[in-house]
Amino acid sequence: MKHHIGYAVVLCSTLTLAPPTFATEGLSANISVTNNYIWRGVTQTHDKPAVSGGIDYAMDTGIYLGTWASNIDFGDDATTELDLYLGFANEFGEFNYDFGYVYYGYPDGDDLNFGEVYGSIGWNVLSIGISTTAHSDWSSDFGDDIYFEINAAFEILGDAELGLHLGSYDFDDGLDYQDYNVSISKSGFSFLVSQVSEDEIDDDYKIVVSYTYEIDL
Repeated sequence: MKHHIGYAVVLCSTLTLAPPTFATEGLSANISVTNNYIWRGVTQTHDKPAVSGGIDYAMDTGIYLGTWASNIDFGDDATTELDLYLGFANEFGEFNYDFGYVYYGYPDGDDLNFGEVYGSIGWNVLSIGISTTAHSDWSSDFGDDIYFEINAAFEILGDAELGLHLGSYDFDDGLDYQDYNVSISKSGFSFLVSQVSEDEIDDDYKIVVSYTYEIDL
């Protein structure tokens, strides 16, 4: 996934991570369309549209698991991303937390697969999170590549949500960068403006429009 789905609320890969909203136990599915699949500020589809979908199962204990898939375009043979994840999310007092493991799979790609462990904690409108490489098909091992993020989500104009995101990617062997975005979402629709700090990665602002439809199974 380039997003975490499950007991925590489904969040489109182009959106920021808001404090989780907890769902009831059961099986659910989601399908999304977007003009650009953005992950941590970087396009995964060469600035082209993507269709994605996933299936999730949440338990009342807080454990969740699921799978998610999307088309991608890295300019090579890889055309599909297929992710698997398992996590645990819950609340204590005014705080909430979410941690788990996600495997990013690229069935038709070469040496692209990797896994991450992640964790986040939220309070009120704020959340902070960290993800780190657990293993990879290339040289990165546990703890080599780390992504930090801080997010805020505010209700505006009734039931619309304004999201603010700041992330920082630190690589053991690669170009470090920061990404920023602002999003507005309502009734499954979202509008996002994203930018990264390094012109070598991308010197353009990304404008992303997406729609996500969720289904209780």
